[in-house]
Amino acid sequence: MLSIRDISFSMEGRPLFEGASAQIPSGKIVGVVGRNGTGKTTLFRLIRRELPLDGGEIETPRRARIGGVAQEAPASAMSLLETVLAADVERAALMAEAEIATDPHRIAEIQTRLVDIDAHSAEARAAAILSGLGFDAEAQSRACAEFSGGWRMRVALAAVLFSRPDLLLLDEPTNYLDLEGTMWLESFLARYPATALVISHDRDLLNRAVGGILHLHNRKLTYYAGGYDDFDKTRREKLANQAAAAKKQDAARAHLQSFVDRFRAKATKAKQAQARLKMLAKMEPIAAEIEGSVAPFRFETPEELSPPIIALEDASAGYDGRAVLANLSLRIDQDDRIALLGANGEGKSTFAKLISNRLKPMAGTLRVSPKLKIGYFAQHQLDELTRGETAVDHIRRRRPDLPPAKLRALLGAGGIGALGRAEGAAADAAGHIGRAADDHPR
Repeated sequence: MLSIRDISFSMEGRPLFEGASAQIPSGKIVGVVGRNGTGKTTLFRLIRRELPLDGGEIETPRRARIGGVAQEAPASAMSLLETVLAADVERAALMAEAEIATDPHRIAEIQTRLVDIDAHSAEARAAAILSGLGFDAEAQSRACAEFSGGWRMRVALAAVLFSRPDLLLLDEPTNYLDLEGTMWLESFLARYPATALVISHDRDLLNRAVGGILHLHNRKLTYYAGGYDDFDKTRREKLANQAAAAKKQDAARAHLQSFVDRFRAKATKAKQAQARLKMLAKMEPIAAEIEGSVAPFRFETPEELSPPIIALEDASAGYDGRAVLANLSLRIDQDDRIALLGANGEGKSTFAKLISNRLKPMAGTLRVSPKLKIGYFAQHQLDELTRGETAVDHIRRRRPDLPPAKLRALLGAGGIGALGRAEGAAADAAGHIGRAADDHPR
């Protein structure tokens, strides 16, 4: 069991946890939810003891192995399969020792332990995990250095899943996954044999793969059994009941106070007025909890444009002279709503870059309506940010027509408070910044 008892922690003078407690049952897959900036990632760092607590205690079972994805796999010459296999440190050490051991007793111990940890099926298990995350057999044999940072993040995820820690900590694991990879991860987590905490904004994953929700709000932790929909229903009922109780208490207080105000000066009623004053003093105020609001997405109705708004004829697109997409002929009209699906590496992002004018066609033609405004949210949103800029700087560059107060209000409505440099805040804020900056796309 993971036991969090009365913890307190502040970062740069801002309290993130104050007397927070929770008990996570062993073997549970738990979703960790809460508004951006409330401290979900910090909680993981506290569990891993990367940060010292100001107070309280976090207790994990003795000798429990804690695993998580801290950064992408290194750009090494090792193959993807070798990189994942190396993540099981005990297996790798035993396999290496087995090659040089000469003492019969030690050899027997090594082989017994290898059987205990199912070491001989390790390669097949590692290959299955990599396949689930989008790497075919050919890709698994290639060096890590041949892959981009986003793909190496998948390798790092594969490595920690393969190592099967006793406590698995996953921070937004679907950020670098496509639909197929996300669905595979849901299935993997649903049958994971140990305890896992998963920070995610993916409602489907939080419904299908977890058995509990750990909610971080107002510097406290609350554990709810069930998936996200169960948590949402229970919490809404709790807030409604709390608001009703607070309203009822306010009415009772007003009634008592009215009696006191009317009769405290009358000798015949003075004793009753004093009794009601004591009742008022003993009433513990019920504070109705108010959820912080974030403005909903609102799409302006664009002016009518002559169809088609985008047209491709025999177009090709790619990189460094190599075509990823070829012979594209299609049109997009103003009332179209299109989902773009396809396996990893088939060119979905390339297509998005092509029609958003971030990538020029190598052949054929691309026609775009002259008045068309295009809003683009990249798979890796950091590509759209400028290092060194604050969130306000970024929005100001995209919306120079807005005054400073309006810029900050726009960010605040998206749930973004005071931020430091854009790259430091991007993990939580990039999505809000990118969406806020797009000016009424068609």
